[in-house]
Amino acid sequence: MLTPEQRAAWQRDGYIILPDFKSPEDIAGLRARAEQIVDDFDPSQSRTIFTTRDQEAASDAWFLGSDNSVRCFFEEEAFGPDGQLKQAKALSINKIGHAMHDLDPVFAAFTRDPKLAELAGDLDLIDPKVWQAQYIFKQPGIGGEVRWHQDATFFDSTPISVTTFWFALEDATVDNGCLWAEPGGHRGPLRERFVRTGDVISMEKLDTTPWPDDSVAVALPAKAGTLICFHGLLPHYSAPNRSPLSRHAFTLHATNGTTEYSEKNWIQRTHDFPVRGFI
Repeated sequence: MLTPEQRAAWQRDGYIILPDFKSPEDIAGLRARAEQIVDDFDPSQSRTIFTTRDQEAASDAWFLGSDNSVRCFFEEEAFGPDGQLKQAKALSINKIGHAMHDLDPVFAAFTRDPKLAELAGDLDLIDPKVWQAQYIFKQPGIGGEVRWHQDATFFDSTPISVTTFWFALEDATVDNGCLWAEPGGHRGPLRERFVRTGDVISMEKLDTTPWPDDSVAVALPAKAGTLICFHGLLPHYSAPNRSPLSRHAFTLHATNGTTEYSEKNWIQRTHDFPVRGFI
């Protein structure tokens, strides 16, 4: 699937951008299903927000139980001082996660894609294992910042192999919070590791290498239907969305099935719910 030039860009930059990977029909189906999940969500079940500011503190029972289920999380700025939502529920959800690619037929159909399986092979994923899915809303006006991080922090393996598949479901622009990355940064070290011990989460500091700054960050705007793939060690972030437009996206995180997936990772699977690939 990938051309020699695309393979070279992957090795050099740690990411590739593939326009028109998913059809408008695929996107419409996923968006409609996400809308239904949010509509069915009862906020009295949980008011857990998603934030990258203090993920240890934010990792409550609702979050930990989302590893192998389908749950909604609010934006950081969703609630007012009175504890009530400042706007409609549908405009207050940060994301849905984290196992709908296996549990929900619409999300499963989007994930089990022969094109994705072929692409994964081109990215050197042998017997890929898809551990996590996220539907990210990046709501207008209150869409939260996702600070500099590396996805291998959350999906450690020996050797590191996690690869991210990021689908733009709406046009992602600098104004509404597109991705930013450090080209070539995947050749640097893993800085920290998100470790789960029972129901306790900690962030292990592994390396003191500073995060990139704006002088080396490159914006990755993407039209709806675009797929951006990036290496698990690639530093990346997205800014808050203060625009009047949302920035829906869907992400999958997969490791190479031949690598040793860490028992300390927060998402684990059992024999009665095995991890699957793209087919």
